[in-house]
Amino acid sequence: MSGETDLQRLLSEMKPTLGEAEYVYCTVEGDAASWLALEPIGTFREAEGLTLILERSTADAAGFSYGPVLRLITLGVHSALEAVGLTAAVSAALTRAKISANVVAAFYHDHIFVPAADAERALRVLRELSSGDNRTA
Repeated sequence: MSGETDLQRLLSEMKPTLGEAEYVYCTVEGDAASWLALEPIGTFREAEGLTLILERSTADAAGFSYGPVLRLITLGVHSALEAVGLTAAVSAALTRAKISANVVAAFYHDHIFVPAADAERALRVLRELSSGDNRTA
């Protein structure tokens, strides 16, 4: 099943939802397989190490240090990986609201990690964008 590529449909149908959990980004040494027991929601290999996106409670239990505490907003629309403009439109709306965003695209959906303190406001901004308010696309 292929995803949506039309930007206007992506925006109008994105149905952002805010998860309850708090997440953090941590970096570790070694291969991903040795860290899978921690059940990261995401991983990424960089030259400097392996990044794990973990629930905050898991990172705390493992004794990891981390940066900002984040919440996860998932866009409910099935976006195609080759779609053009969704990340830019979402980022622009959050930028106007002075909210940082870390976007992760997966096969079906786009996921935006925002500072926990700004999460409810970010959700409102994205819902306004979806309804056509402040749309810049």
